Amino acid sequence: MQTYRVETTISQNRVLTLRGIPFSPGERVEVIILNHSRQLEGRLRYPLHGKPVRYIRPFDSVAEDEWQALR
Repeated sequence: MQTYRVETTISQNRVLTLRGIPFSPGERVEVIILNHSRQLEGRLRYPLHGKPVRYIRPFDSVAEDEWQALR
């Protein structure tokens, strides 16, 4: 399956026109329309998604004083 991506704006009369697409006349294609505002909403929901993670002393004990077995 060949994928072709284009970003455009819907016209005032709600018509979407695609020109110069790399497919042959009569070829069957699937069209999926995504709203960019929803993509931005997802990014705002998870603001740390894709950000680098840095561990400070990753092999140190965690809450060692809290274990009752060690008392």
